[in-house]
Amino acid sequence: MRAEPITCYRPRPDLASVVAAPPYDVFDRAGAAAYVAAHPQSFLAVDRPETGFAPEHDMYADDVYARAHDLLAARVNAGELLRDGTPCFYLYRQRTADHEQTGIVAAFSVDDYTNGVIRRHELTRRDKEDDRLRHIEATTCQTGPVFLAYRENPVLEALVEAAKTAEPLYDFRDEDRVRHTVWRVARPAAVESIRLMLEHVGCAYIVDGHHRAAAAARFCQRARTEEGADHTGDEAYNFFLGALFPASQLACAPYDRVVADAAGLSEGELVSALEAAGLSVGERRSEPVAPAERGRLGMYAFGAWRELSLPGERPDDVAASLDAALLQELVLGPVLGVCDPRDDARLSFVGGGDLAELERRAGEEGVAFSLFPTSVNELMAVADAGGLMPPKSTWFTPKLKSGLFVRRVCLRECLIDGARPRRREE
Repeated sequence: MRAEPITCYRPRPDLASVVAAPPYDVFDRAGAAAYVAAHPQSFLAVDRPETGFAPEHDMYADDVYARAHDLLAARVNAGELLRDGTPCFYLYRQRTADHEQTGIVAAFSVDDYTNGVIRRHELTRRDKEDDRLRHIEATTCQTGPVFLAYRENPVLEALVEAAKTAEPLYDFRDEDRVRHTVWRVARPAAVESIRLMLEHVGCAYIVDGHHRAAAAARFCQRARTEEGADHTGDEAYNFFLGALFPASQLACAPYDRVVADAAGLSEGELVSALEAAGLSVGERRSEPVAPAERGRLGMYAFGAWRELSLPGERPDDVAASLDAALLQELVLGPVLGVCDPRDDARLSFVGGGDLAELERRAGEEGVAFSLFPTSVNELMAVADAGGLMPPKSTWFTPKLKSGLFVRRVCLRECLIDGARPRRREE
């Protein structure tokens, strides 16, 4: 696998904690606007530039993406984001009370993404790809890392641990009490050692950020076409910003489902339909059901919880055998009429195992399902087989922050260089 050190814009150390933002895609539009209003220095204002417009403004209008460029340029020119022109690897550790993970922030090859060395497990939506592509085109930058995982490499991990003995560049806690620590690896010998060891990583897996990766690949293809015979393969656009973590360090939480209504079924009719589909249905109970093992589900409907058990027989295909896939195949589609989980407005998702939120979302008319988490090994097995998971099958936490590393991929003349560009006649 090819991965290279990066040059980037990054926050001034005293501003890192207020600039660092949750990923752009964990918010709906109203939620993003509320977060930016409460955190005006947050990088989310750049990642979600529609937050600077009225709610009725077209969030995909040209002036929205132009605002992302202008905000980013203003922050660079104000000295809030500093240019680090030395090619570096960065180490990014996240720590909670009971969990720790450390990844390598680098530029990863688009060719490895397109030829399957960097493997995906989800379909992407064209409109969401278009949004991130236009964001790259407007800002000339990649602003949030693609979250990647790899099977363990003890030598590489030893190099990472050794580099973490140095003084960190950033060290702060966010509003969720997650501690974020970043080290800058710039010494040429250390950079080369990490680069060479990354070559021995046979493949990587996209954990989160499929739309960012797909948009980077599309931007690369356009740039290569424009460059023509001058293209070398080493230009910045041939790589995407990513953070690579050992799979064994990652924690996957449940990603639950809520259907807005029971498709006209009464409680008894719903139970009968589930049993006809081969599920075992438990008795009504007031306590929430957090599944303790694969094959068990919780269901909240008509003011009560029930425990469900999926049929014992599972398909041989690893993707089709996932609990989320079986729920879709046996229940959401045939019983509740959710035929395409990618774009059915009746279906929503709740990440992180928040059972109280499931109850709230379901209300009096909806039906909510709690699932046992998909494992990292299941994710890798699906990707290795060339399969695709149902949408929203995995919820990894903690999330990577956006805005800590802003990587230029197009060096055309623009304001995001720390100074206004010279006039052509000068």
